[in-house]
Amino acid sequence: MKISARNCIEGTIQSINEGPVSTEIVIKTACGQELVSSITTASAKSLNLTVGGKAFAVVKASNVMVAVAE
Repeated sequence: MKISARNCIEGTIQSINEGPVSTEIVIKTACGQELVSSITTASAKSLNLTVGGKAFAVVKASNVMVAVAE
């Protein structure tokens, strides 16, 4: 797999919550952090995702917001 995104984080699928239009995927990284993505249900089905399977969280954005508590 080659991809232009710089932030490609490998992990294990922890849960898949399928809805009629969108599906929520939770990916747990090697360091224990969980990343959550919402993708179309059609895309989730075409990827044949399974709990416990390997997946990559790919982040490509023109803007990344940073916040701090005051």
